Amino acid sequence: MTPDAYTIRETFLDVGDGHTLYIHDWGNKAVKTPIISLHGGPGGRSRDRHKLPYDPRTQRVVFFDQRGCGKSLPYGSLRHNTTQKLIEDIQKITNHLNLKQYIVTGSSWGSCLALAYTLEHPEHVKALVLSGLFTGSQAEIDWIDKGAFRTFYPDAWDRYLAATPQSHRTDPGTYHYQRVMGDSADAARESSYAYATLEGDVLSLDDRHTSEAIDEYDPAPIRIEMHYMQKRCFMPDNYILNNAHQLTNPVWLVQGRYDMVCPPITAYTLSQRLPECELLWTISGHQAEHESQSLIRTIIRQLT
Repeated sequence: MTPDAYTIRETFLDVGDGHTLYIHDWGNKAVKTPIISLHGGPGGRSRDRHKLPYDPRTQRVVFFDQRGCGKSLPYGSLRHNTTQKLIEDIQKITNHLNLKQYIVTGSSWGSCLALAYTLEHPEHVKALVLSGLFTGSQAEIDWIDKGAFRTFYPDAWDRYLAATPQSHRTDPGTYHYQRVMGDSADAARESSYAYATLEGDVLSLDDRHTSEAIDEYDPAPIRIEMHYMQKRCFMPDNYILNNAHQLTNPVWLVQGRYDMVCPPITAYTLSQRLPECELLWTISGHQAEHESQSLIRTIIRQLT
């Protein structure tokens, strides 16, 4: 994330376990209710485009790179890198900044982390604004790993299988995970590249995705993602859905009807279990296309 005229400060916070997190505090420091923005992945990072839904003149947003991600150190580390540790990190960051109550936003994995955090610390969360809903259930993980989306993207699934030996095509996810976590750097790069290409192929509603050359590809983000997915995000199956009824915080969900990464049924099921929730549908895919961005921006403006 690049500093600009609205950057309050950039800092690094030691959160223990050998991890130091990059924090980008941005916007108007005088506002009453700040916003905590959680990036996707797992393994993603805070990017300049994540500032787009916010107005720095009237809002304060705290961005940070999660463990092993972006500018946080050590880069790519899986050690002590779990959902529970990330929840603790959010608490350490807000305590460090002396924030008592805030709005939490997140898309994709960020929505999952936001919900998991709120289940642990509901008293600090004024509201949740989430999109591209993901709750970490095995069914959602299998949607990608088992190729359930291939009714819509058969060519993407076939390309993934082509990068998988015939003997492992009944369970390509496990094959590529073992290689990514193995001792061979070349094998790890090949398998993480195959998985990243698969995800990239189904992220958007069109076919404009072009994978970068494998020689320029950084396998660290997908390695973190696969670390989480193989462990079901370090939560019991359906943990968030089964406990959603406990969340009395106001929740806004923005979900693309044609999201091929996070199936829309998740957002609908979640909305039925949250006591105070509004689900807004958009004609978009997983990426926050214009309609989704506009809705998110409007919701946040009304809240602040």
